[in-house]
Amino acid sequence: MNGASREALASARERLDALADNRSVDVAKLAEELAAVTALLDREASLRRVLTDPAREGQAKAGLVAGLLSGQVGAETIDLLSGMVRSRWSKPRDLADALEELAATAELVVAGRSNGLDEVEDELFRFSRILQSSTELRLALTDRTASNAAKAELIGSLLGGRANVVTQRLITRLVSHPRGRSLEVGLEAYSKLAAARRGRTVAVVTTAVPLDARQKARLGEVLARLFGREVHLNLDVDPEVLGGISVRVGDEVVDGSISRRLEEAARRLAG
Repeated sequence: MNGASREALASARERLDALADNRSVDVAKLAEELAAVTALLDREASLRRVLTDPAREGQAKAGLVAGLLSGQVGAETIDLLSGMVRSRWSKPRDLADALEELAATAELVVAGRSNGLDEVEDELFRFSRILQSSTELRLALTDRTASNAAKAELIGSLLGGRANVVTQRLITRLVSHPRGRSLEVGLEAYSKLAAARRGRTVAVVTTAVPLDARQKARLGEVLARLFGREVHLNLDVDPEVLGGISVRVGDEVVDGSISRRLEEAARRLAG
């Protein structure tokens, strides 16, 4: 997001945090309602344009939100969305993107209240790796002819009773409404949100063999010093790296694997 949308999202995050601090607020219900409104705005491009039209008064847009959603969602959802439409947005799509982030963040608040945030973060990463290794599962979850109910049932059979309920809800929502992204991209976005809730960075670490506890602790310390904050390690084993280690933090990659060095040598020889 750019300019005005970044500022609007920052304000919305603060309002969501204030709601989350209130233990009387049903944050799981709030997450579900925000996700439903996201889906509505994804379907209704004209409504997105109206609610982000800078020529319209903010109060008028807030009144439209109340008129449309009153009786369908709770007061907290209406208040949060009303504040968002009073803000300026660089693009109509940014409003829907922000709502999706807030819905996912609300789910993570639910996980945090039960000390399950680490668990959710790890499960999201592991599920992304399962997707990469199973073409059959990927095809089933991205099949446009399959109903959302059928996909939700499949996720339930895979994760029900085996994963945190927040993990299951997030993945089910992503599968049902990928919003033009690959499932891996969506899962990574959720993982980053979970890390942000704990004020830390996510590093995807790929090695040829599993790291032991001492090696993981040492690597975490080194990366924390490098990035100036706590780093959560998502560990992946890939024999094709042929030794060494590859670390990806966002768009930054530190690749010390033998396979990478062999590729570089091949390129130099070809040149």
